[in-house]
Amino acid sequence: NTEFHFHPIRKILTTLTTELSHLICLGKQLLHWHQVSQFCGACGGINAPSQTEIAKICNQCKKIHYPYYHPAVIVLIQRKNEILLARSPHFRPGLYSPLAGFIAPAETAEQAVVREVYEEVQLKIKDIQYFGNQPWPFPSSFMIGYTATYESGEIQINSDELEDAQWFNIKRLPSLLPSESSISRQLIDKVCL
Repeated sequence: NTEFHFHPIRKILTTLTTELSHLICLGKQLLHWHQVSQFCGACGGINAPSQTEIAKICNQCKKIHYPYYHPAVIVLIQRKNEILLARSPHFRPGLYSPLAGFIAPAETAEQAVVREVYEEVQLKIKDIQYFGNQPWPFPSSFMIGYTATYESGEIQINSDELEDAQWFNIKRLPSLLPSESSISRQLIDKVCL
Protein backbone atom coordinates (compact mmCIF):
# COMPACT_ATOMS: atom_id res chain seq x y z
CA ASN A 1 0.00 0.00 0.00
CA THR A 2 1.68 3.23 -1.18
CA GLU A 3 1.11 6.37 0.81
CA PHE A 4 1.20 9.81 -0.86
CA HIS A 5 1.67 13.20 0.78
CA PHE A 6 1.17 16.71 -0.57
CA HIS A 7 4.07 19.11 -0.05
CA PRO A 8 4.20 22.85 -0.76
CA ILE A 9 5.76 23.39 -4.18
CA ARG A 10 8.17 26.04 -2.92
CA LYS A 11 9.52 23.56 -0.40
CA ILE A 12 10.32 20.81 -2.90
CA LEU A 13 11.56 22.88 -5.87
CA THR A 14 15.11 22.85 -4.54
CA THR A 15 15.17 19.04 -4.50
CA LEU A 16 14.11 18.58 -8.14
CA THR A 17 15.92 18.66 -11.47
CA THR A 18 15.53 21.80 -13.57
CA GLU A 19 13.32 19.97 -16.04
CA LEU A 20 11.00 18.58 -13.36
CA SER A 21 10.83 21.96 -11.61
CA HIS A 22 9.83 23.55 -14.92
CA LEU A 23 7.07 20.99 -15.49
CA ILE A 24 5.68 21.38 -11.97
CA CYS A 25 5.71 25.18 -12.23
CA LEU A 26 4.04 25.02 -15.65
CA GLY A 27 1.35 22.71 -14.28
CA LYS A 28 0.76 24.92 -11.24
CA GLN A 29 0.46 28.05 -13.34
CA LEU A 30 -1.88 26.45 -15.89
CA LEU A 31 -4.11 25.01 -13.15
CA HIS A 32 -4.37 28.46 -11.57
CA TRP A 33 -5.15 30.03 -14.96
CA HIS A 34 -7.86 27.43 -15.66
CA GLN A 35 -9.48 28.18 -12.29
CA VAL A 36 -9.59 31.95 -12.81
CA SER A 37 -10.44 32.04 -16.53
CA GLN A 38 -13.66 30.07 -16.69
CA PHE A 39 -15.60 33.10 -17.89
CA CYS A 40 -14.88 35.67 -20.57
CA GLY A 41 -13.77 39.04 -19.20
CA ALA A 42 -15.31 40.81 -22.21
CA CYS A 43 -18.88 39.44 -22.23
CA GLY A 44 -19.20 37.00 -19.31
CA GLY A 45 -19.68 33.98 -21.55
CA ILE A 46 -18.20 30.58 -20.75
CA ASN A 47 -14.64 29.95 -21.97
CA ALA A 48 -13.73 26.60 -23.53
CA PRO A 49 -10.21 25.20 -24.08
CA SER A 50 -8.76 25.78 -27.54
CA GLN A 51 -8.02 22.62 -29.51
CA THR A 52 -4.94 24.13 -31.22
CA GLU A 53 -3.01 26.14 -28.60
CA ILE A 54 -2.77 26.95 -24.91
CA ALA A 55 -5.73 29.32 -24.89
CA LYS A 56 -9.44 29.50 -24.18
CA ILE A 57 -12.14 30.73 -26.51
CA CYS A 58 -15.37 32.35 -25.37
CA ASN A 59 -18.38 30.33 -26.53
CA GLN A 60 -20.39 33.55 -26.86
CA CYS A 61 -18.19 36.33 -28.34
CA LYS A 62 -15.32 34.10 -29.60
CA LYS A 63 -12.65 36.20 -27.89
CA ILE A 64 -9.40 34.24 -27.39
CA HIS A 65 -7.89 34.30 -23.89
CA TYR A 66 -4.26 33.33 -23.26
CA PRO A 67 -2.53 32.56 -19.96
CA TYR A 68 -1.32 35.78 -18.38
CA TYR A 69 1.75 36.87 -16.50
CA HIS A 70 2.10 39.65 -13.97
CA PRO A 71 5.55 41.08 -14.78
CA ALA A 72 7.61 41.93 -11.73
CA VAL A 73 11.13 43.14 -11.03
CA ILE A 74 13.56 42.12 -8.34
CA VAL A 75 16.77 43.99 -7.59
CA LEU A 76 19.82 43.35 -5.45
CA ILE A 77 21.38 46.64 -4.37
CA GLN A 78 25.05 46.71 -3.41
CA ARG A 79 26.86 49.33 -1.30
CA LYS A 80 30.58 48.50 -1.13
CA ASN A 81 30.71 45.13 0.68
CA GLU A 82 27.05 45.22 1.74
CA ILE A 83 23.76 44.24 0.11
CA LEU A 84 20.26 45.46 0.91
CA LEU A 85 17.79 42.75 1.96
CA ALA A 86 14.26 43.17 3.25
CA ARG A 87 11.41 41.29 4.89
CA SER A 88 7.82 41.32 3.76
CA PRO A 89 5.22 40.61 6.46
CA HIS A 90 4.16 37.70 4.23
CA PHE A 91 7.56 35.96 4.49
CA ARG A 92 8.15 33.15 6.93
CA PRO A 93 9.94 34.34 10.10
CA GLY A 94 13.60 35.25 9.61
CA LEU A 95 13.58 35.23 5.78
CA TYR A 96 15.22 38.16 3.95
CA SER A 97 15.24 38.78 0.20
CA PRO A 98 16.08 41.50 -2.36
CA LEU A 99 13.43 44.14 -3.04
CA ALA A 100 10.77 43.25 -5.60
CA GLY A 101 7.57 44.66 -7.03
CA PHE A 102 5.23 44.61 -9.99
CA ILE A 103 5.71 46.65 -13.15
CA ALA A 104 3.03 49.34 -13.52
CA PRO A 105 1.21 49.99 -16.82
CA ALA A 106 3.29 52.00 -19.36
CA GLU A 107 6.43 51.51 -17.26
CA THR A 108 9.69 49.88 -18.34
CA ALA A 109 11.25 47.23 -16.12
CA GLU A 110 14.13 49.60 -15.27
CA GLN A 111 11.70 52.38 -14.33
CA ALA A 112 9.90 49.91 -12.07
CA VAL A 113 13.19 49.03 -10.33
CA VAL A 114 13.88 52.70 -9.55
CA ARG A 115 10.29 53.37 -8.44
CA GLU A 116 9.97 50.24 -6.27
CA VAL A 117 13.25 50.89 -4.46
CA TYR A 118 12.27 54.49 -3.75
CA GLU A 119 8.71 53.56 -2.70
CA GLU A 120 9.84 50.75 -0.39
CA VAL A 121 12.99 52.17 1.24
CA GLN A 122 13.46 55.78 -0.02
CA LEU A 123 16.88 55.03 -1.59
CA LYS A 124 18.25 56.23 -4.92
CA ILE A 125 20.18 53.73 -7.03
CA LYS A 126 22.38 53.75 -10.13
CA ASP A 127 24.17 51.34 -12.50
CA ILE A 128 21.07 49.17 -13.02
CA GLN A 129 22.14 45.98 -14.81
CA TYR A 130 19.96 43.18 -16.16
CA PHE A 131 20.69 39.84 -14.43
CA GLY A 132 18.15 37.32 -15.74
CA ASN A 133 14.52 36.30 -15.52
CA GLN A 134 12.39 33.51 -14.17
CA PRO A 135 8.76 32.44 -14.43
CA TRP A 136 7.42 32.41 -10.89
CA PRO A 137 4.06 30.63 -10.67
CA PHE A 138 2.97 31.93 -7.25
CA PRO A 139 0.48 32.31 -8.81
CA SER A 140 1.48 33.85 -12.17
CA SER A 141 4.45 36.21 -12.06
CA PHE A 142 7.37 36.68 -14.38
CA MET A 143 10.36 37.96 -12.41
CA ILE A 144 12.97 40.12 -14.16
CA GLY A 145 16.13 40.38 -12.08
CA TYR A 146 18.55 43.29 -11.80
CA THR A 147 21.57 44.38 -9.83
CA ALA A 148 22.13 48.01 -8.90
CA THR A 149 24.49 50.20 -6.92
CA TYR A 150 23.45 52.38 -3.99
CA GLU A 151 23.59 56.09 -4.84
CA SER A 152 22.10 58.02 -1.90
CA GLY A 153 19.60 58.15 0.91
CA GLU A 154 18.88 56.53 4.26
CA ILE A 155 16.60 53.53 4.62
CA GLN A 156 13.05 54.63 5.44
CA ILE A 157 10.78 51.59 5.37
CA ASN A 158 7.35 51.75 3.78
CA SER A 159 5.50 49.81 6.49
CA ASP A 160 2.63 49.04 4.10
CA GLU A 161 5.01 46.79 2.14
CA LEU A 162 7.91 45.84 4.42
CA GLU A 163 8.49 45.05 8.05
CA ASP A 164 12.30 45.38 7.87
CA ALA A 165 15.13 46.31 5.50
CA GLN A 166 18.82 46.30 6.34
CA TRP A 167 22.28 46.45 4.84
CA PHE A 168 24.03 43.10 5.36
CA ASN A 169 27.75 42.51 5.02
CA ILE A 170 28.25 39.97 2.22
CA LYS A 171 30.15 37.75 4.68
CA ARG A 172 27.41 37.94 7.37
CA LEU A 173 24.07 37.31 5.69
CA PRO A 174 20.83 36.38 7.48
CA SER A 175 20.53 32.70 8.33
CA LEU A 176 17.37 32.32 6.26
CA LEU A 177 17.54 33.23 2.55
CA PRO A 178 15.25 32.43 -0.41
CA SER A 179 15.36 28.99 -2.00
CA GLU A 180 18.30 28.24 -4.28
CA SER A 181 15.92 27.71 -7.20
CA SER A 182 14.65 31.30 -7.01
CA ILE A 183 16.05 34.27 -8.89
CA SER A 184 16.19 36.16 -5.60
CA ARG A 185 18.72 33.66 -4.22
CA GLN A 186 20.64 33.57 -7.51
CA LEU A 187 21.08 37.35 -7.26
CA ILE A 188 22.41 37.04 -3.71
CA ASP A 189 24.77 34.20 -4.64
CA LYS A 190 26.13 36.12 -7.63
CA VAL A 191 27.26 38.98 -5.43
CA CYS A 192 28.17 37.09 -2.26
CA LEU A 193 29.90 33.91 -3.47
